[in-house]
Amino acid sequence: MGKYQQDVQTLLEKIGGKANIQAVSHCMTRMRFVLVDPKKADEKEIEKIPSVKGTFTQAGQYQVIIGNDVANFYQEFTKFAGIEGVSKDAVKSAAKTNQNPLQRIMGALGEIFAPIIPALICGGLVLGFRNIIGEVDLLNGRTQSLADVSRFWAGMYSFLWLIGEAIFHFLPVGITWSITKKMGTTQILGIVLGLTLISPQLLNGFSVATTPANEIPVWDFGFAQVQMIGYQGQVVAAIMAGFVLVYLEKFFKKICPEVVSMVVVPFCALVPAVLIAHTVVGPIGWKIGDFIANIVNMGLASNFKLIFAALFGLFYAPIVMTGLHHMTNAIDSQLVNTYGGTNLWPMIALSNIAQGSAVLAMSFLQKRNERAQQVNIPACISCYLGVTEPALFGVNLKYGFPLVCGMIGSACGAVISIGTGVTAISIGVGGLPGILSIFPEYWLNFLLAMAAAIIVPFVLTYIVGSRKLSKEDRVLERSPAVAETAAPAAVEAPAASSPIALKAICDGRTLPLSEVPDDVFSKGIMGEGMAFEPSGDTIYAPADAKVSVVMEDSRHACGLALADGTELLIHIGVDTVDMKGDGFTLFVHEGDMVKAGEKLIAFSPEKIAAAGHPKTTVFIVTEPAGHTHMTFHTGMDAKHGETIAAELA
Repeated sequence: MGKYQQDVQTLLEKIGGKANIQAVSHCMTRMRFVLVDPKKADEKEIEKIPSVKGTFTQAGQYQVIIGNDVANFYQEFTKFAGIEGVSKDAVKSAAKTNQNPLQRIMGALGEIFAPIIPALICGGLVLGFRNIIGEVDLLNGRTQSLADVSRFWAGMYSFLWLIGEAIFHFLPVGITWSITKKMGTTQILGIVLGLTLISPQLLNGFSVATTPANEIPVWDFGFAQVQMIGYQGQVVAAIMAGFVLVYLEKFFKKICPEVVSMVVVPFCALVPAVLIAHTVVGPIGWKIGDFIANIVNMGLASNFKLIFAALFGLFYAPIVMTGLHHMTNAIDSQLVNTYGGTNLWPMIALSNIAQGSAVLAMSFLQKRNERAQQVNIPACISCYLGVTEPALFGVNLKYGFPLVCGMIGSACGAVISIGTGVTAISIGVGGLPGILSIFPEYWLNFLLAMAAAIIVPFVLTYIVGSRKLSKEDRVLERSPAVAETAAPAAVEAPAASSPIALKAICDGRTLPLSEVPDDVFSKGIMGEGMAFEPSGDTIYAPADAKVSVVMEDSRHACGLALADGTELLIHIGVDTVDMKGDGFTLFVHEGDMVKAGEKLIAFSPEKIAAAGHPKTTVFIVTEPAGHTHMTFHTGMDAKHGETIAAELA
């Protein structure tokens, strides 16, 4: 009899049976299913299975969180179900069949913008700070700015434009690079293509509107002339040009002999791509981008702008759940580069806040449900910091009414924002920190909109939840089966575990778990812990332990078991399982005994960055083994083998 026989049988039944499973694989912590009909999965019953720590759906995959022992669970499940597991790439490919064409397009757009968003957020904050320095008259009777009265701040005002220009004017370079990265073609060619779109030889795209037609420089080919116009800040034109390059390169790779491929393919792909970019797709993309920006701007500036705002605020959260929200990044960027600011982004930040406030109310309603609180609290914090998926999928959609209450609060905040003219300088940090991206003259207006986005959802959710939530949802009541399996463990465990000091697993900065860009970890579903932003390239054992599990194929994670039964999980990077072990070196194997400070895994930060993944490394106590008080020291610089990172008592 397998260790998980009953749980495996229950999971197979509640997920819809063998016939409902199109593909299945696993990573370090979770089972990944592609289901024929996701609606057949009984999420509530699945989450009652003792081995299951939670579920969520992402990118067409139904993911069931198991924990460190997921490999054994997976083996038992596939054996019992009579299903052959497949690779993670095959699961991802199969998952796309659960998406309609529009979802696939939006998903692709999201993957293109994902690596660029950190730069856009940074640029928004930089330009916001620059505006405070040089555009807001705070001194001498509100007649002069800091830059007007201080040489230092005047220099800083000028210096910060270096960063702002690099991010927003040269945005096409980032877009064309990201497209080649996503499509698996030569990334340096994407960078070169982007550079040809913003070359200093060209008329700056921001100057085209004010330059007479007869003064625009041209390339004269004798039989035709092509205007030498730059595409600084253009989004749609850069996307179209990037895909032209990608498909040209793939075509020539397919027909070109391998022996001359290195010479022929780059030339035959890049030269026509640049020509097509400047003669066909560039001008078309420019007009499409301007058309989209103008339509949205008309909606935000028309007599019906409050209705537009209410509808946008109301439906933005459901749009996020479909993945269509990725289009707003392109629209926001186009608005910023066309009009010098965006009214759209403030409403997005307010929607994040509203959904977080609905979760906050649920946290108050479920204060006696410990399992629910493990999801509620991290999801609320995540939402207030601009990441809504944990709240949407983990709480609000699950119960229904919090989602609706959050939507209503978002609509109220959006109406106030648009009605009072709130404008952001760029895409910024979502949620509460979103105010840093708002032009300072609109801060008070945005604070008023924020108040509505906090109060309305909280009050509505609390009132509705007081009537609709069942006793079972309010107070956690363990089933007899869970209680019976838990009781013997409590007897066998030591009456009082000895205190343990865990050393830092690497050199680098320590972070709270909530800052990890992965829902399963940041929500605390796997357990309490912390994260490291490594400055080196090696992970070390935090204490004397036995290696309980290792991902031999991907080599990006391992589990440790201490002598007293405490179990730890170390996971290098986010989504690095996709790298299939490239850039990782294992020094240990399952069953090995290690001493504190011994090497566990080495990794290449450069390869992780090139793959587009964060190198943030997670360190979690998955099984506390009687330790009731855990302290994690975050917000400091750590040295492996020396710094005390965590203390268990």
